[in-house]
Amino acid sequence: MIVGSLNDAIRRSLILIAATFVAVALTARAEAMPSLARQTGQPCTACHVGGFGPQLNSYGRDFKLRGYTDARELDQGEAWVPPVSAMALVSFTHTKASQSGGAAKYFDNNNNFALDQASLFWAGKVFGPVGAFIQYTYDGVGRHAGWDNADIRIAHVFALGGTDILLGATLNNNPTVQDAWNTTPAWGFPYVGSALAPTPTAALLIDGGLAQTVLGATVYTLIDGHYYFEFGAYRGINPQTLEFLGTEPQGLNKVHGMAPYGRVVYQNAFGVQDLAFGAVGLHAELYPGGDRTFGTDKYTDLGVDASYQYPIDDMNMLSFNASLMQEWQRLDATYASGGSANRNDRLTSFKANASYYYNQSIGLTVGYFGIWGTRDGGLYASDPIGGSRTSSPRSSGVVAQVDWTPFGKADSFASPFVNLRLGLQYTAYLQFNGASHNYDGFGRNASDNNTVFAFAWLAF
Repeated sequence: MIVGSLNDAIRRSLILIAATFVAVALTARAEAMPSLARQTGQPCTACHVGGFGPQLNSYGRDFKLRGYTDARELDQGEAWVPPVSAMALVSFTHTKASQSGGAAKYFDNNNNFALDQASLFWAGKVFGPVGAFIQYTYDGVGRHAGWDNADIRIAHVFALGGTDILLGATLNNNPTVQDAWNTTPAWGFPYVGSALAPTPTAALLIDGGLAQTVLGATVYTLIDGHYYFEFGAYRGINPQTLEFLGTEPQGLNKVHGMAPYGRVVYQNAFGVQDLAFGAVGLHAELYPGGDRTFGTDKYTDLGVDASYQYPIDDMNMLSFNASLMQEWQRLDATYASGGSANRNDRLTSFKANASYYYNQSIGLTVGYFGIWGTRDGGLYASDPIGGSRTSSPRSSGVVAQVDWTPFGKADSFASPFVNLRLGLQYTAYLQFNGASHNYDGFGRNASDNNTVFAFAWLAF
């Protein structure tokens, strides 16, 4: 019975993936193409490791920091076309043990196909030195649509005493979405993952905790191509505006005042090799669940990160990314309302991954993740699947992914009209919510959440 269900789900996945691909191919012949490739006249491999986003190479990072505005000159008589693109992600998810009651509303206990998301983008130059990356997404798991990542920026380069200075500013809605290095949460590995598999309860605030609920402005500079500094702050968005943008405000944490953000990076090139070290920080005071009754909780996140890229030649790339981040929590409001056992908690997160891409097409990435911190019976209590028997946030595991990008190169079929990545990802948990065995107090083991995630990710 299980095998039959699995085979049916696989058949449905393959049929819908094929149908989506055919639709994309037809759209491509109507000259809908990835907007950034159209704007620059460069293939996707010019900016992205493996010929597909979001992992950037040195040129891609420079393009982003310069405001998405680099563009080829239009041919005589050629009309300007708005930099509009689209994306679709379809997937199949299998967990080692089923989830009683369904993986999510509208889905079975296991072996689920999903249209994870379908997005429209403005990605490219707006005018002059102003560019934008704005995403509007239909969430096929939650069955709703709304704004997604948004990054609008202006940048200018000038010389000062023989030193090149890049000055820029960004308006964005998710701390680290503006970052150009794939070591911070918004664009870190894994770049896609299942929304239908259990994930650890604990996460740092900077790791998506404010995404699409705030609006922030930061200014940045890159000096001599080596020294990067960025500072700014975020402010909460009022509930009426969030509803208009497609984000449900009910129960969301509300930022009190301004939440300062800072980022510094040193990068250098050694021949063809690129090496970068950085630090990032965010501080925010939040009304938990939007309730102002007991005041605010305070979160301070600080982290360090490093990245290394070695282009073996024009078609083969080895890369490494790592980050270590710590969060200090002062939970006055949550403690007063009975939601936490401690006033002061702490979380630490470590992530590292290495990848190799062959012929800018076939990639293998292996990553480790771990999070640990203060035991708190209020925040981490026993509960089926998502709870913690030990009141601990500790989780760790390994993610391995193989993927194939048949398009994306200058001589690819359909280039630059369409791009596609096919991938198979496996997540193996060593610990989950505080333990390896019976972690939730209801008999579920960490390995029961091990996940197979197959996906087709299209851009056009």
